[in-house]
Amino acid sequence: MLFLLLALATNAFSQARKIINFDNDWQFIKDDVPGAEKPEFNDKQWRTLDVPHDWSIEGSYDRANPSGRGGGYLPSGIGWYRKTFEISKADAGKMCSVEFDGIMANSEVWINGKSLGKRPYGYISMSYDLTPYLNFDKPNVIAVRADNSIQPASRYYTGAGIYRHVRLVSVSPTHFTHWGTFITTPNASASKAVVNLKIEVQNNGKAGDYKLQIDIVDNKGKVVKTVESTKNILAKGTGLFTQDIEIGNPKLWNVEDPNLYSAVAKLYSSKTLVDNQTIPFGIKKAEFIAETGFWLNGKNIKLKGVCLHHDGGAVGAAVPLGVWKERFKKLKEVGVNAIRTSHNPVAPEFLDLCDQMGFLVMDETFDTWTAAKHNGEKGYNLYFKEWWEQDTRDLILRDRNHPSIVIYSIGNEIHDDLSYPEGYKAYKMQEDVVKKYDNTRPVTMALFRPANSKVYLSGFAEQMDVVGQNYRENELIAAHEAHPNWKVIGTENTHVISQWLALRDKPYMAGQFLWTGYDYLGEADWPETTNNQGLFDRAGNWKQQSLQRDSWWSPEPVVHIVRKSDNAGAGNWVADWTPSDFDTYDNAKVNVYSNCDEVELFLNEKSLGTIKKPADDSPREWNVTFEKGTIKAVGKNNGKVVAQEEFASAGKPTKIIIEKSNSTLSNNWDDVSFITATIVDDKGVRCANADNLIKFTVSGSGKIIGTDNGSIISHEDYILPEKHAFSGKAIAIIRATKDTGKIEIKATAEGLDAGIITVEVVPEKKN
Repeated sequence: MLFLLLALATNAFSQARKIINFDNDWQFIKDDVPGAEKPEFNDKQWRTLDVPHDWSIEGSYDRANPSGRGGGYLPSGIGWYRKTFEISKADAGKMCSVEFDGIMANSEVWINGKSLGKRPYGYISMSYDLTPYLNFDKPNVIAVRADNSIQPASRYYTGAGIYRHVRLVSVSPTHFTHWGTFITTPNASASKAVVNLKIEVQNNGKAGDYKLQIDIVDNKGKVVKTVESTKNILAKGTGLFTQDIEIGNPKLWNVEDPNLYSAVAKLYSSKTLVDNQTIPFGIKKAEFIAETGFWLNGKNIKLKGVCLHHDGGAVGAAVPLGVWKERFKKLKEVGVNAIRTSHNPVAPEFLDLCDQMGFLVMDETFDTWTAAKHNGEKGYNLYFKEWWEQDTRDLILRDRNHPSIVIYSIGNEIHDDLSYPEGYKAYKMQEDVVKKYDNTRPVTMALFRPANSKVYLSGFAEQMDVVGQNYRENELIAAHEAHPNWKVIGTENTHVISQWLALRDKPYMAGQFLWTGYDYLGEADWPETTNNQGLFDRAGNWKQQSLQRDSWWSPEPVVHIVRKSDNAGAGNWVADWTPSDFDTYDNAKVNVYSNCDEVELFLNEKSLGTIKKPADDSPREWNVTFEKGTIKAVGKNNGKVVAQEEFASAGKPTKIIIEKSNSTLSNNWDDVSFITATIVDDKGVRCANADNLIKFTVSGSGKIIGTDNGSIISHEDYILPEKHAFSGKAIAIIRATKDTGKIEIKATAEGLDAGIITVEVVPEKKN
């Protein structure tokens, strides 16, 4: 009987609110097709696919493409999606909506031929009510048109199509309002916390008393507190439940231990469950203080941040969560603890991952207001006046429960006239909308050349919660020292040492966000297709700036060797001991990046001397007469070896070795594994100059979803299962296609021994 009662309760709970994954089995065509919104339209010849889907990344690079340098010279145009589905007559009393996490761009959505609305901003999430137009026990047709033909639309790559997840949601007439729950922690300490919940209920049913039960559940699944309250809600009206819940000895959310709780809310009419929702949250206290910068739970820390664009390299804008997991792991390894969502709303699961992995977030709205920017003249500036308020509101309502978010930004390098008072009025109206829906976090913007725009003198900056500035750190330092009550942060910064020292040595500097964490598509001049200012390249390879940043930001002892690629200090910094021409390379300029007290360098086991750690964190430098063999750097603290790195000169390429980022996968769109193929000599040393064409083949329960090599001048298609090696390496990203089995991946190149590896497919874990 107990098991029967539990089964009935679980079934009732699941029936109160249905959330159905709506990603599968869409029909797609890259064309503008008249009449495609009509349910009777014949789409049988269209391509069947699952979303998220970015049709732009499937295309080829072409300098003549209208997207231009901003869009990375990838295709633009118009695409249509259609999906046929049925709703049971048993659900006729429910309210049904479709939720899109993002459609790029200028989208319009229809259900059974009825237009539900348009949305120009491709980064914003949206929900449409289907209820008045549904057929029951008969086919329904959703049609979506995405128009990316208006170019140039952006200074950086946007992607195209239904590039984020879609859900079908059905609820009772009386239900929790979409994004209507707001959770804050006005008091948070290690001994006690107060969790405040404001939960809005929309009553499209009968007037009456409704009971709200809230369970606070910790990260182990234990219910730590339960509260109930009752409210009478009028028919066609709304009711707002407000509840303060005290939690003793809470587990605080922070960057080292991102502890999460869940608020499980259940709404009852009498004894009938009418709606339910579960919202994760964190208990924390975050604040910016003018004199000392940023504080989290009473601890003064620096925001060591990066800016991230929304593309994932080879997968374009349709980024599986597994790609972000791999990227976040590397960012954590290099010491990054903060992310700026430059310059637009991100996918909701991106913020979920920040919550789970302990990243602090600057959540940003727009790259433009009304003034156009070069190479993006037909972007959001065309729509700002009509849409800024709704887009800002929707971003705040959607994102405000994420504990990772500590500050909002409402603009990046805005080219509108910011002179006082007109410019501040434009800023203030946006700030007011943010604080109407979330008054617990400060608001900033990334000021552009403020000394030129006079915002430090006009009264604009002094009215900002936190003054954010891109680059020109000395201006920001001078501004704070002239106005010690100003809270300041670097919203965009380069990788040079002077900008790091501005953060390290100025206690009032709350943090900085490097441009960028990863190389991103677009904003590059042909033949380049990718902006390469990232700590890591598109394929996830370490670069000179990530190796150096590791020595500044990592809490662990590190040693990294780099050399100039060409003779006598010419060329680029590379991390190997294999010059492209041994005959002409005799003077090697070598740098070692390290946070160790002292570093000793060895060439073929002969010491080249020891250098102590410079006070300004600059690299240790050696001029080395090149010899084939090995170069090794040894780092010591208090005389003890704590870190070392060694490179050997590579011989002739003989084989491919292959590695995997994940040894198991589940049949889930978001779950991927990075397969890295490296060309090596017979001793296993990477052949850094090898550029062989590597062909990937997959058999069994998986497929390749993209290939890459990280080269900013490669014009090879990402959807092809082959890539020329860049610095001796190439990657394939794979996904499972079945619920169980094995995936065998093989990497081959002419004249080399092949590399083979397997990944196991396991059943997906259910929450």
